[in-house]
Amino acid sequence: MRKAEIVTAFLLGIMSLYFMWKSGEPPEWNPDVGRFANIGMIEGEGPGSGFWPFWLSAIMFLCCIWIAVNWFRKTSPLSTSEEPFLDAYAIKMLVLVGGGLFGFLILIEIVGFYGAIFAFMLYYMVVLGRHSIVQSLVIATALPVVSFFFFDIAMRIVLPKGYLEPLFIPLYDMFL
Repeated sequence: MRKAEIVTAFLLGIMSLYFMWKSGEPPEWNPDVGRFANIGMIEGEGPGSGFWPFWLSAIMFLCCIWIAVNWFRKTSPLSTSEEPFLDAYAIKMLVLVGGGLFGFLILIEIVGFYGAIFAFMLYYMVVLGRHSIVQSLVIATALPVVSFFFFDIAMRIVLPKGYLEPLFIPLYDMFL
């Protein structure tokens, strides 16, 4: 656990610095505007486009430094632990959940977002959660339906449909 704590803090710290750097990029290149001009408040407009990403990343970086200080001083329970980071059960669950997420990402290309979320929820609830088939089918069906009406109809953000796209044409005709 001790090694995992400092490695995680280090990796998250590097990511924080990267996000801070990327959020400082102006939306359009303008030689008159400095790199980090959009991380502050813009007169008459409010926060710049990089304001929230930069400052949230800065807070995350400070937290990583604090974790490293506690690790060095051995003041946190994890910094004094010699237990392994992952036991056999944790590795099994990591493979099952990670495999399910990987399958979900592959299925998005084939059956689209809504079909993939249906399959993933069914897998997650039946295989990992050991819920009843009826309860799993209700939730696995409701989630893509609600997501469709929220994203595609209400917000007009079209998500990938894959080979299931013909099923959505009547819904578009009715609601758009």
